[in-house]
Amino acid sequence: MTDRAATAAHLPDTYSWLEGIHDEAALDWVRRQTERTDAELCDAEFDGTVHGIKTVLDSQDRIPMVTKRGNHYYNFWRDAEHRLGLWRRTTWDSYLSESPRWETLLDLDAYAEQEGRQWHFAGSQLLRPAQGEPHRRALIRLSPDGGDQVRVREFDLETLSFPEDGFDLPVAKTNVSWIDADTLLVGSATTEANTTRSTYASTLRRLARGADLEAAEVVYEVDLGHVAAFGYFDSTPGFERIITTDAIDFYNSRTGVLHGAEHRTIDVPTDVEVSLHREWLLLAPQTDWTHQDQMIPAGSLALAKLDAFLEDGALERLLFTPDPATSLQSLSFTANFLLLTVLKDVAAEVRVIDLIKNFDQSTLPLEDPMLSVSVAAVDDEDAEHPDDYWMTVTGFTTPTTLLRGTVTGGQGVVKTSPERFDASGFEVTQHFTRSADGTKVPYFQVSAREMPLDGKNPVLMDGYGGFQHSMTPGYAPAMGAGWLSRSTAAGRRPVYVMANIRGGGEYGPDWHRAALRENRHRAYEDFAAIAEDLVARGVTQRAHLAATGRSNGGLLMGNMITGYPQLFGAISCGVPLLDMQRYTQLAAGHSWIAEYGDPEVAEDWKFLRTFSPVHRLSDQPHPNDDYPASLIWTTTSDDRVGPSQARVMAAKMMDLGIENVRYHEPSGGGHAGSTDNESTAKMLATSYEFLWRQVR
Repeated sequence: MTDRAATAAHLPDTYSWLEGIHDEAALDWVRRQTERTDAELCDAEFDGTVHGIKTVLDSQDRIPMVTKRGNHYYNFWRDAEHRLGLWRRTTWDSYLSESPRWETLLDLDAYAEQEGRQWHFAGSQLLRPAQGEPHRRALIRLSPDGGDQVRVREFDLETLSFPEDGFDLPVAKTNVSWIDADTLLVGSATTEANTTRSTYASTLRRLARGADLEAAEVVYEVDLGHVAAFGYFDSTPGFERIITTDAIDFYNSRTGVLHGAEHRTIDVPTDVEVSLHREWLLLAPQTDWTHQDQMIPAGSLALAKLDAFLEDGALERLLFTPDPATSLQSLSFTANFLLLTVLKDVAAEVRVIDLIKNFDQSTLPLEDPMLSVSVAAVDDEDAEHPDDYWMTVTGFTTPTTLLRGTVTGGQGVVKTSPERFDASGFEVTQHFTRSADGTKVPYFQVSAREMPLDGKNPVLMDGYGGFQHSMTPGYAPAMGAGWLSRSTAAGRRPVYVMANIRGGGEYGPDWHRAALRENRHRAYEDFAAIAEDLVARGVTQRAHLAATGRSNGGLLMGNMITGYPQLFGAISCGVPLLDMQRYTQLAAGHSWIAEYGDPEVAEDWKFLRTFSPVHRLSDQPHPNDDYPASLIWTTTSDDRVGPSQARVMAAKMMDLGIENVRYHEPSGGGHAGSTDNESTAKMLATSYEFLWRQVR
């Protein structure tokens, strides 16, 4: 046994004292480590980066994205003068102007001063009014710290106040919807008895105004070992119903429809994703599904009439079938059309399906398929514009443009974001490399057109590789200000690389499943293969190569630190999973067993241990000098992953004598890492500054 392995073997197997999120000993360690990191990074250069990022986040001329409800367009806005933000609305004619006139509905900064507590806006839901009437009531979700737990309060849109007799649900992980003006459908993890092992609600209750939540009627309930009971009330006229979901695990669920006292479960395999819209039932299998002698491939989209399917399982049409390069990403209904967003080798396409004329298909015009495109109906109940859609177009160096179009007509630009950083001289290219098992893996590269291929360019790789989440091009002004706007002493401009590794959804369910559970290593092999390809192509070399990832991407970074340390000069590992033996016992970790495996099952633990960074430090030790400079960061208020895994990883690395590791943990921000523009700017600047100083 080497000295390094012997040292690791004698270290404690657990750092349980760091798992007490608010224990004083743990917080004292957190404060000391955070202060050390700040002391090393916080200087004039750091302040300049914070200022640059905050300037683009606070900019008054960025696009205020809106949601149409009735005759108004609603928006939530933060800037330098409104740190916690404004919930506001305007009219269409005003929105089209260069300086819209906004009606402020709720000033969160003023509300915080009134309450003596800082509440962070986490969304709203308006009560459907009677035909021809304006919207009068809303439910406001308020987070105390930026985490997943929220307080839900009723808000009066006429008096612009919280009514004294209004609904007010306590802070918890809650999903809620209006049934009528005096009744809510509530799923809330308020007590141990109604909380699943994954920390979500196990019941849906019908809550009347003035009634006690715990005494309210239970209309749906799931096993405490499942992820959650989710549900909502569909208030669409003519289709009023409660939609229930038993989330068994992250990829298996049962969906049902509740009419009065009758509950009908939609009889499909549990890995078929189910969604409903008016009379339509949409079915998207994650594995090949044979239904009534018809093969429906994984990643397809089938359409049925709900009533007919409940009666005899009849399908109306197979609307989309993938090929090896193509995957379905999202869908949205207008009144008469279904819009499908599709990726082909990670390039965008929008298909239009006519629900009236025999499901005829066409495509919406796109100027550049290398840009990222998203579409959504504006308001399918708007009698004058039932088939209008929003289209958002964005790219790495192309500022975001918002368009509005009509499926049967044209489209026009509504608003365009100004350039936030100097992208002149940059080009976006797509490359492919072969992973360890021969699979072709794509990645995007943003770099100077005349970049010398001599291995001396500072590169930042970004990756995720999990939960079928697709990484697509997008204008990121904070990244532009914090990374691409820099230059080395020799005048070189930095490079940004986005990795489309397995585990994501870029090529549909098969691409995702290829890196599930015991095959997780494929995601890490893909990322490493891209790093090696960047070196082989002469773009960079280890001393100039940085990588970053958050959440599941933080787990990716942990495995780069412990499995591929020789490839990277620096790594930023944010809000991460890192201890795969303990992850199911911390925060919402139990809900991710379908993605990673169950450490309480012996056979699962065998492969989980192979990608558990906390354990790889001991199981597969490297010489201390091999490890890249590593910044491990999280927030105390992260109630999704929790801060303890990041704490344990950093502490163990330090105890092993790995010198170039730093830790950072502010208190607020939740799993997102920040709650306002200032904290977002500091969070991003901390990561960018740490990486830049290591690899420039």
